[in-house]
Amino acid sequence: DAPKVLDSCGDSDGPHRGSLCDRHCAAINNVQGDLGDLGCHLHRPRVPPATSTPSCCQQHLEEACESCVVKTTLTAENAVEANKLSNNYKFGFKKWKGHVTARPWEDRSEIVKELYSDLNVIRGSGGSTLTYGNVLYLLLFGWWLSLLYVLVAAVMFVTVMGAPYGRLCWDLAGYFLWPFGKVIQKVEVPKSYQTCEAGTGESSALLGGPTPCRWRPRCWLGTGYWHHASTAVWLCLGYPVLVLAHGLVCVTAWLLIILIPVAKLSARTTSRVLLLPPERVLIRRLRMTEVPLEGEVILCCYCAANPYYYKYAVDGINVFAVNLLPLVLVTLVLGYVDSPNHLTGSAVKFTLALLSIMPLSYYIGMAIASISAQSNFAVGAVVNATFGSITELTFYITALIKGSREGNRCYAEVVKSALTGTLVGCVLFVPGLCMVIGGIRHQEQRFNSRSAGVSSALLFLSVGGELGHKAVPRFGGVPPGWVHAPCPVLAGVFAPTLFSKVYGKLVCGECHNVTQNPLGHYLCHNCHFDLMDNNGTLYYSHVQPLVYTVSILLPAAYLIGLFFTLKTHTHIYDIHISDCHMPGHHHSAVVHWSRWRALVILLLSTLCMSACADLATEHISPILTNSTISQYFVGVTVLAMVPELPEIVNGIQFALQNNLSLSIEIGNCIAVQVCMLQIPILVLFTIFYPTNFTLVFSDLHVYASMFSVVLMNYIFMDGKCDYFQGTVLVMVYFILLAVYFFAPSPSGC
Repeated sequence: DAPKVLDSCGDSDGPHRGSLCDRHCAAINNVQGDLGDLGCHLHRPRVPPATSTPSCCQQHLEEACESCVVKTTLTAENAVEANKLSNNYKFGFKKWKGHVTARPWEDRSEIVKELYSDLNVIRGSGGSTLTYGNVLYLLLFGWWLSLLYVLVAAVMFVTVMGAPYGRLCWDLAGYFLWPFGKVIQKVEVPKSYQTCEAGTGESSALLGGPTPCRWRPRCWLGTGYWHHASTAVWLCLGYPVLVLAHGLVCVTAWLLIILIPVAKLSARTTSRVLLLPPERVLIRRLRMTEVPLEGEVILCCYCAANPYYYKYAVDGINVFAVNLLPLVLVTLVLGYVDSPNHLTGSAVKFTLALLSIMPLSYYIGMAIASISAQSNFAVGAVVNATFGSITELTFYITALIKGSREGNRCYAEVVKSALTGTLVGCVLFVPGLCMVIGGIRHQEQRFNSRSAGVSSALLFLSVGGELGHKAVPRFGGVPPGWVHAPCPVLAGVFAPTLFSKVYGKLVCGECHNVTQNPLGHYLCHNCHFDLMDNNGTLYYSHVQPLVYTVSILLPAAYLIGLFFTLKTHTHIYDIHISDCHMPGHHHSAVVHWSRWRALVILLLSTLCMSACADLATEHISPILTNSTISQYFVGVTVLAMVPELPEIVNGIQFALQNNLSLSIEIGNCIAVQVCMLQIPILVLFTIFYPTNFTLVFSDLHVYASMFSVVLMNYIFMDGKCDYFQGTVLVMVYFILLAVYFFAPSPSGC
């Protein structure tokens, strides 16, 4: 909501540049606006222009503009929020778009302020109330809610003692049929009517008109006995029915999100209006020339729908994550209570378990961001490395345990497919989609290629190290974006795979002689490289030690990357936290989740994640055996990308704010954690709990991963992109999905 302040810049350490460079830097800054919606500004140091020749400016033009892009100073509302923003740019930290602290109310935009209003503010001129949202309310809730009030009013009149509440329900029936432009007010009853001493012609001092006839039955009832009897009849016959109806309306409107004003309307009615004495409730229609009303306004609604409610948050939690939280409870209860599948089948339970992973991933991400923002970088790095991949590891480990107990190799193949799908999706689909959506709003987007090169180098080391000597002739040289990657080194998660293909024995089954000649050609099926020849000498003596060596070296390289970016070479990000705060920000930090609360939520979410992963693996077996779709496709799509949906949403939001650096880093960091943390952890887990998981992938996984990493490095090497390059990445991703869709299932499944 805060505006962006962008200044022209120069390089104080290098040669002086002329006005041409300043204008070019300013043009870059116009398309480089970063963190506007995060409540921070980007300030870049300005160097007074000095005299220089045009040739000097042209010589250092590209270098100067690169320095303009990478220098960033963050200014946030408070120190905690600034720490969170700084962590977004650090390697190994989870990128989080939302706020971890409460924003000052005066700094919110008018659109956001309207989302959190209590529907008790009277506007001077609200315009026409005939809108699509209001008509939708009439069709969904208004007509039957009004009819219900009429029926309750009839019941109250029949009881005689409930007649005052019957009159109230009759008025509310007209109100809820079309509540827009009307006001419900709590008024004070004049003392003359409370003692029944006033005449019938006296007027109300508050309203300036005749006393409403709804006050008169109270006087007609006379004693307090009749009043208590009327209230008892109302609480027994009328109020419970209306509470159930408004509860249904409230839940339905809240789940629809854009109709949250209707949910607020129903909640305020049950908690305030229906519990007031009927003589203290006044319903009026507002007019354009009417003076402001005196007394307390309980309800005043002008519109039933607001499309901006996707921004609504409850205690810092987005409304989508709040709405999906009951789904987790339904999944756990249905999964463990209905074990024999009497109520629902395995397909429904598997779908619910996967959908439940999305809100749990959101809570885990926010908890990690909250703890990291309130701690030093060492604690943040440990928390991110420990719990950053907990969502995927929980599912993979439970699947491997189930496959080991059943002796089914399909679970190990599905886990390998999910690992490859996460890698390919985060390298191609996540940045490609962010480029496309961000490119719709911004013609060209730039990012810090120096900081992105760290993740790319580690990713190339873990995946494509063995491809370097093959890729150079194809491109005619090493692209500039690859200068940090150790191309000649035979290291990575696919090194054991290539090793087994070089030294393994090719074994085929179902061979048929095509030419009917014993020396002719044979057509064979189900060919694979056998590593267990000669009692497994090749595997146990050569392949398995290589797997363990790689599983130790890759996490070590990850730790070196953390030390490189967070300690010794922090200047590659050039992130500075300003000592001054934004104008008007003089408030102390009010965090949504304290460190202890975030830790408790993190542990509970991890526990629920383990239960949902157990249910998903329990009910995936019928889908794998009875479905005609390849197990490869199920792994690389559903199991790989569903847990990453919160990260994809964060990347899209960063791209819309023209902060493509963080969008790219989201995909790169996930891919790096897959190769350098998740796969080594799974390999080391097999030491303590033997499973069918071996670090030998199929050819399809190897080629898809290597091609994705090469394409990513080629696209990102110039530090700028547009929607066309994003479209290329997305199209390549869908082509790979088509390959997986039509690929036959793994052998043995």
